[in-house]
This record gives sequence, C-alpha cells and structure tokens, in this order.
Amino acid sequence: MLVSLNNINKYYNGAQVLKNVSLTIDENDKIGLVGKNGCGKSTLLKIITGSVEPDRLTQDGRDGVVSFAGKTSVGYLEQMGGLDSEKTVMEEMNSVFEPIHSAIERLREIELEIELGDSSAADEYQQLSSWVEANDGYNTDVKIRTVLNGMGFSGDELNRTVSGFSGGEKTRLCISKLLLEEPNLLILDEPTNHLDFKTIMWLEDYLRSYRGAVLIVSHDRYFLDRLCTSVCEIERGVLKRYKGNYTAFVHQREENDARQEKEYEQQQKEIAKMEDYVARNLVRASTTKMAQSRRKQLEKMELIERPVHDTKAAKIRFTYAMEPPEEVLKVKGIDLTVGEGAARKTLMSDLTFEVRRGEKVGIIGDNGIGKSTLLKIIQEMLPHKGIVRWNSNIKISYFDQESARLNRELTVMEELHSRYPSMSDLEVRSLLAQVRLIGENVFKETGVISGGERAKLCFAIMMQEHGNVLILDEPTNHLDLSSKEAIEEALKEYTGTMIFVSHDRYLLSHIADRLIELTADGIREHNYGFEKYLEVLRDEQAAQKRAADLEKQEKAAAAAKEKSEKVYRSKQQRSADAARRNELRRLEKEIDDMQAQIDAIAEEITHEEVFSDYELMNAKCAEMDALKQKIDENLELMIELEE
Repeated sequence: MLVSLNNINKYYNGAQVLKNVSLTIDENDKIGLVGKNGCGKSTLLKIITGSVEPDRLTQDGRDGVVSFAGKTSVGYLEQMGGLDSEKTVMEEMNSVFEPIHSAIERLREIELEIELGDSSAADEYQQLSSWVEANDGYNTDVKIRTVLNGMGFSGDELNRTVSGFSGGEKTRLCISKLLLEEPNLLILDEPTNHLDFKTIMWLEDYLRSYRGAVLIVSHDRYFLDRLCTSVCEIERGVLKRYKGNYTAFVHQREENDARQEKEYEQQQKEIAKMEDYVARNLVRASTTKMAQSRRKQLEKMELIERPVHDTKAAKIRFTYAMEPPEEVLKVKGIDLTVGEGAARKTLMSDLTFEVRRGEKVGIIGDNGIGKSTLLKIIQEMLPHKGIVRWNSNIKISYFDQESARLNRELTVMEELHSRYPSMSDLEVRSLLAQVRLIGENVFKETGVISGGERAKLCFAIMMQEHGNVLILDEPTNHLDLSSKEAIEEALKEYTGTMIFVSHDRYLLSHIADRLIELTADGIREHNYGFEKYLEVLRDEQAAQKRAADLEKQEKAAAAAKEKSEKVYRSKQQRSADAARRNELRRLEKEIDDMQAQIDAIAEEITHEEVFSDYELMNAKCAEMDALKQKIDENLELMIELEE
C-alpha cells in the first residue's frame, strides 16, 4: 500500500463535492479517474497531494484520513502545470539528478586526494561509489535524452531556455521532469493534452512499464484503455472502482446499472405491496400488529437508488433526406496556405484525393500541419490553388472547433431562434434538452458558456441542418466522457458521408473507415481504419530501428575489421575473438527471444480475460518487467564485449 484514503468529504459553497470517498493505491496500480466536469476529480487529487484539506464530519478522527506508507514519494502534474525558468531544457532536467552529480563531483575530488597521497576519505569513496552505481548515476544523460526524445524534444531545443517555450510545450517538459524523478506514485491530470499521436503512444508504453503506481485523470478513452488496470468513477460525489481498463469499466457499469434497475423495480413493487397491506389492515384490531410490523420493516428498509446514467445522456442524432451521388468530392492539386502578406506561408502543396458516398474519412497529422485549414479549403472558405469539386445534391453541415459561426452576443435560445425562427420556445427547449443544455444555461450568452456547452449547441444546430455530408473539426474537444460517448454513438449511426479531423484515438478507432494523413512530404492515404494504421506505424518504426541498428552494427564491424588488419593477432587472440563473437550472437538471440515474449505478453494483456483479472494482470506486468531488465543486462554485456 502506498496511499489510503478513508471517508473523504469535501464541501464547496454548501454543496458536497465528495461523499465518504475511500480508496487504496498499491504499488504498480494504474488507475484512471473519470467523471463529469466539476464532479471533484481534481479536488480529490489535491487532497491526496495535501494542497487541499478534506472536511471532517466527526470528532473522533475516523473520517477525512489520508495515510501514506513511509516509502511513498508523490509526483503531481496539474492541468495548468508549467515551468517558469531561465535554465535550458538540459539544465532543468539535470536538476533532477543534482544529488547524483554532487556525489560524482565529490568522487573526483577524493580521487585527486588519493593521487596526492591522502587516503583518509577511502571509506567515503567506497560508500559514495556504491550509492552512485545503485542509482545508475553514470547514465543520467542517456535517461534524460531518452525521455526528452520520447516527449518530442531533440536537437537544438535541448539548449533553449524553458521560458521561451509555449504553455503546451512547458506541460510536456513538466511531464518529462516528473518521469525522470521516478516517484513511486505518479499523479497526472489530463497528461495527453498538447501531445500528438506519436508522443502519446510513447508515453503510454513508458507508463505501462513504469515501476510505480500511476493515478490519471483523463478524457482520452484510448489512453485509459491501453494503460489502466482499474477505473474509478466519481458520480454525485461517490467514488466507485471497477477492475480493468476503460472498455471494461463501461461494460461493468452497464451491467451494474441493469442489475440495479431490476433491483430497484423489485423493491418498489415490494414497497407498494407492503404500503397497501398497512393501509388496509392498520385500523383492524385483528391485524393491527401485523400492519405495524410491516410499517417498521418499511422504515428500516435501505432504499435502492435508481441508476441515472441513461437518463442524463445526451441524445444526438444526425439525419438527412437527400442522397448524394456515388462520387461526393474531388480535390486536385490544392495547396494549404495560411497567413496574409509577408506572413503568408504554404504548409503543403499539390494535394489530391477523392471522397465517395458513405465514407467516414479521418484526417490525421501532427499539430500545425494544416488539418483545420484543409477542412476550410474544401468548403471554399479560404483562397487556394487547384480544384475542389463537390457533386450535385450535396448539403454540408460543418462543426468548427472554435465555434466561430456562433454569435457570442446572443443567448443560446436566441442563437437557435435566429436560425430557425419558425420554431417555438418549447421546440427549441426540447432540442436543447436532447444535447443536455438545460436550466439557466439556455438564457446565457454563447460567449460566456463553456467550450463543451458551445459544442453541444453546435450539435443541436447540426441536427436541424440535416446535412448529408458532415465536416467536423475536433468534435470531441471540451466534452466530458458521457458527451463523447453520445456524439460517438451519433456518428456511428449516421449513414451519410463524413470528413473529420480528430486527435481522439478512441473516436478514430470506432468511426473512421479510411484515413488521410498529412505529413511534411504530402498526403498519405490509408484505405483502412485506425487500428490497422497503428499496426502499420509500429511496423514502420520497428523497421527504422532495425535499419539504424544494422547501420550501427555495420559501422562497428567495419571499424573492427580495420583495426584487426593493423594489429597482429595471435592464435590465442583469434580464439578469444571467436568466443566473444559466439557470446555476442548468443546474447543477441536471447534478446530477440525475450522481445518476442514481451510482444506476446503485451498482446495477452489487451484481452478482457487478462486485464479484468487484477492478479493475472499484475503477474503479466511483472513478467514483462523481468524480461526487460534481462534485456538491459544482455545489452550491457554486449557493449562490454564489443569494447
């Protein structure tokens, strides 16, 4: 056990945000914390880290207790976490290892003293040397560069001052620093914000093998699916824990809701029957005692609450009446250009592709590559070279992630009335209720409501537009998990044509049947879904790594050959070299075999029967850790042999 929470309660402005929350975090736990915006997730994290105190409801100290094991070290990444430093990136990361660097500096001083004949610090040297080696102190530079490269920093960026980076880049640097600190409880609040696909994939792999517990607040369902061994949901202040990843959590919650609904209905029937018996028999002398007994049973009965998930879910549905031709869109030789005048910049040129009826095309690519610009160009909203040709009978409905089409000075109700003046107030309120815009929010100006509420208003407008082509730019941004599930279900059921930009891998995985990837070299079309794309991407990355390793080996072999031609080699030397080569081959084969075992285990833990079994999941993860450690040992031996 690293941390234990017992009956945590918290009130804000008289409203109870957390109700008797209890949670135990053990070593190697990978926990996802989910719930609607404002449900208390960030508050719970702050209580764990000590920046917020829980409210105590009893005088005996039995509630509001947060207990830590003596060995627990906590690293916390907040949503708006950033660095404000004039140090360079490398200096900032090296500050994590300051005690190690000081110890190595002291070792150099003692070595100089010993050379000068003073051996009084020999014992200190031995102790310091053992401590540095135990903490892998001579590989800090390799650790830093590995993590920074994985988080998307390399080359000249490592020597830039931290204060010169953007907010999103600083968040990535904060994550990098936390990973290097290696706390045995890592707490991350929305860590995938500002990260591209490749960085998120690297972070997932890193955290899956992280030797410590991880507690994550995230709306990235794919991230939660790949990483978590359990999911905790906060709803109406109450925390419930489910075994397995996000998909397992959704399945279990649905089963629990169905069971609870059935139990609720059975109890209501029983209550009605007992109340009827009491009403009919309480005044009769012969049956009064029995009626009173039933009434006492009713008073003592623990009432079962009715599940509320389904009743609160948004009900979004996109429809259309006019079927378009088979060939919907042809794009030929266009350029992606942004800016005006001297600031005008061409991101990409000579782009050509087609979209056919019923296709659901996902547009992917790195941040800033021009995805949103492409959506605007194909709608003729921006000037461009080349040809964009839509076929006849096309009606486009467009979701803009910036909600730029909304009049920020109109209220939510007025915005819909301005577009559809024939709709009555009742019809407008009914439409807004479907997307879960209710209460006083409908009378607020669109400029002051939240990003998620503006997105829901845009969905309501799109439902009235009845477009047979949907163009969507990051439709799940700003949405909580339940709203994401609602829009995903609506897009699944939609039978028209769809072109959408998204970083939401869960949405891409469940919706896109074809991908267009924007790269620095132009368009790459993938005529398959997102899961196949990830498989191809990993194969390409593995091939690149093999090629780089082969090049390194060839260079090493050439250098060795050149050296061997210059140096006389005795029979004993040749024998030793042969033995060394045999040992290198043996170690290399062992590494290949162990990597194959790791890949097999990684595949196994994606199966529900494994990730839903906590003990089996732990055993599999431990087996992977042991294999990775053995690979590292073999690599060190190979380096020694090659030297």
